[in-house]
Amino acid sequence: MTDVKDTRTLTLPGGLKVLNAAIAEATRIGQPMCIAVVDSGGNLLAFGRMDGAKGLSVTSSINKARTSALSGTPTGGAHADVEIQVTLAHESRWTNLIGGLPICVDGFILGAVSAGSGSGAQDLAVARAGAAAIPGADMYIDFKPMGAEDTGIIRGTTHQGQV
Repeated sequence: MTDVKDTRTLTLPGGLKVLNAAIAEATRIGQPMCIAVVDSGGNLLAFGRMDGAKGLSVTSSINKARTSALSGTPTGGAHADVEIQVTLAHESRWTNLIGGLPICVDGFILGAVSAGSGSGAQDLAVARAGAAAIPGADMYIDFKPMGAEDTGIIRGTTHQGQV
């Protein structure tokens, strides 16, 4: 066991590169977004709210990026049954909304990128485009959302009223 471990983190120039790539994808698909980029400690490096993006997505996009960096997983992967409890346990700074993606290279979480203001699928696509600006970043292609946003689970029931 050692007292020191190797770490890596995004720099400001890296964060801006991620932000600009995500903005380009949001522009390409015609969906204005709030886009946040954080370092490995969940600290905000870069942020942009495109003209027409939802004002309420400012906070949620920052929380998506922070959640993703600190958990090392894409947001939206927690089961819907625990979303509220975990959110409350983290003083409403944790979110399971789809669209936060860790930026992981060679097993190191460098930070995360997130997008908000579109559908979950659009948010995730824009986040992936941002992460792709960092060579070798994992795109989490096998990620399957499990939260209420994608499963249709609302307060313990499906839209058909069955659990």
